[in-house]
Amino acid sequence: MHRCVLLKHGEVVLKGRNRGRFEEVLRRNLRAALEGAGPVRIRTGRSVTVVSGDAPVEELVERVRRVPGFNLVQPAVSVPRDPEAVAEAAVGLLRERGPVAGGFAVRARRRHKDFPLDSARLAALVGARVRRELGLPVDLTSPAVEVAVEVDRREVYVSVERLPGEGGLPVGTGGRAVALLSGGYDSPVAAHRAMRRGLRCDFVHFTGAPYTGPASAYKAYALVRELTRHQPGARLYVVPLGTAQRALATAGAGRYQVVAQRRLMVRTAAELARRTGAGALVTGDSLGQVASQTLSNIATVDEASPLPVLRPLLGWDKTEIMAEAERIGTAAVSRLSDEDCCSLLLPPRVATGSTPGRLARVERRIDVDQTVEELLERAQVMYPGRKDGGAGRGGAAVCGTAAGTARQDDGAPEAGEDPSPAVA
Repeated sequence: MHRCVLLKHGEVVLKGRNRGRFEEVLRRNLRAALEGAGPVRIRTGRSVTVVSGDAPVEELVERVRRVPGFNLVQPAVSVPRDPEAVAEAAVGLLRERGPVAGGFAVRARRRHKDFPLDSARLAALVGARVRRELGLPVDLTSPAVEVAVEVDRREVYVSVERLPGEGGLPVGTGGRAVALLSGGYDSPVAAHRAMRRGLRCDFVHFTGAPYTGPASAYKAYALVRELTRHQPGARLYVVPLGTAQRALATAGAGRYQVVAQRRLMVRTAAELARRTGAGALVTGDSLGQVASQTLSNIATVDEASPLPVLRPLLGWDKTEIMAEAERIGTAAVSRLSDEDCCSLLLPPRVATGSTPGRLARVERRIDVDQTVEELLERAQVMYPGRKDGGAGRGGAAVCGTAAGTARQDDGAPEAGEDPSPAVA
């Protein structure tokens, strides 16, 4: 027996004439995810990919489960095309699995019909061997464990475990986007949802420098490093926003300070997207979660962007977002404390309704186009997933770079709001 992992393709099987392109991107992403795992063999069939190598199968499973585009991940063994060898492999895997609280079922499938037994007879043979040697009852309706047998051209794959994959579409098949990233729960989850729809994301993090310390920059770096497990090669742009925030406050933003800051972030991110070839922005906004995320304020922010602003979490509540953050592995980083300079500039209450015209008057006082240019000139780019520590243009790693945060979406209570029990 040889250990391997079966990966079942998801939506790519529905792509018709474009299916070949989607599968090629999926293979490329898979190879990137397995880089550093030692010698690996990848073999792709008509709706399944088989991965094997020298690394422990547990490591291979952990890596491939993070690759969007695969719906199902099955640790398996490959055996010769001999019915008795198949039955022996099934018994061996069930022994390894340990006690089974209930019955079992055998599901056999022949991809190639030259196998000596048809699917029903093969399933019966394997089931009889399992009953005889392990004493397990058969339950074809709701089995506690399913033995999957798949007959291929040269070998047979046997599995007793089915793990959910990321699903969705391969990253890179849907274009490029720039995701606005804070240190909270929402924006990493939003970026992950965008990746699952095929978008390749770079990230921009706005900090409160020079008025705050480096805590939020550390968090943004750590969050992108975690997200690169799903999408290798992401870039993180760290933009010090503190001076521009002060200018907005001095220009009389007043109750509209938060919306003015968000418009400036969106303008800056959109210009960054233009320079890097991205076609959309991604934010973690959830409708009504905080005062600045009302329908009126969202519309005012959108007016400042020449690109579509995608909000994958618009209809999610905080509990759903936090649960998804736990699942994808970003929650532990998001829980860490950081410094938020925005609270130093907020009015007693945040405006829940705004218009583009009202904000445009404030923006004219600070020459918003020149401000965007200056912000991008001070931006530093990091590569958190790189082995060299992630230093990029600007010559510095994240330590000592612009710090603090102007959170876009973490759902923390703004001035004048009651804290949400889900956040507390």
